[in-house]
Amino acid sequence: MELFPAMPLAEWQDTKETIHRFAQVIGKVRLAAGIRRNHWWGVPFHLTGRGLTTRPTGRADGGPIFTIDFDFVAHRLIVTTLDGEAASFSLYGRSVAAFYRDTLRVLADLGIDVDLTIPRPFDLPDSGRPFAEDTEHAAYDPLLATRYWRVLSQVNLLLEEFAAEYSGKISPVHHFWHTFDIACTRFSDRRVDQPPEVDPVTREAYSREVISFGFWFGDESFPEPAFYSYTAPEPGGLAEEPLAPAAARWTPLRGGHLAVLRYDDARAEPDPRAAVLAFYESAYQAGARLAGWDIAGLTSPGGVTDPH
Repeated sequence: MELFPAMPLAEWQDTKETIHRFAQVIGKVRLAAGIRRNHWWGVPFHLTGRGLTTRPTGRADGGPIFTIDFDFVAHRLIVTTLDGEAASFSLYGRSVAAFYRDTLRVLADLGIDVDLTIPRPFDLPDSGRPFAEDTEHAAYDPLLATRYWRVLSQVNLLLEEFAAEYSGKISPVHHFWHTFDIACTRFSDRRVDQPPEVDPVTREAYSREVISFGFWFGDESFPEPAFYSYTAPEPGGLAEEPLAPAAARWTPLRGGHLAVLRYDDARAEPDPRAAVLAFYESAYQAGARLAGWDIAGLTSPGGVTDPH
């Protein structure tokens, strides 16, 4: 199978916008029914051999424990409970409103009661429109949906390989339904005092000093897929630091800078896998060095911390 197949945003933007909102519906179910973890680690999705999963959700208190999976091979949403009951429906041919209605229906059929306090998109252009009223987003191309999952799966393993080199506090590799990116974040565990006006989502996400690495599929602000990294808080002089490979660039973003390697530039490299790993490493070295991290003490070559 081709590593990094073509994924131009314009080719699948309509399908992407629909899947993004499908993901937000299920993400809000996960948020409402799941266990909160530091830095929102309990909220994102994880990759499976056929799509995405919430992982088991609920609490070990006698109530329902369930898992919701997107199957991007058979193109179905599947809800499974701990006692083996399951219900599913097709992803194809549904508006967001229909998807939302059918999700609530199958949850109720399985005895799962979830209260979505804000049943509308988060931080999207139509964030004021309830899911139940969104009949606009209904495009779903099965071939492109499958390709999206395959690209995620390839990037997931690259991020796992990169994550293995760090022995400090580090997030799982996970797919955020908020920003529709896949990411892994390294922490120095140095506390960051956020200004009082910072929103609760940001406060929790960046309560510690971080260097984050990921991939997103593009949006209106950056209309193409790309690998990225950022350091927060950003140390002075970061944008003057070298990046690898040569095609990588620092891009201004919200008063700071984002290290960016365009997906198509990575695809054009003689060894795309090595190019992406070199990109992440160069961005890490730049941020960690300027922020004063213990680079040597936090390394774990090949995922090994014991030198013997």
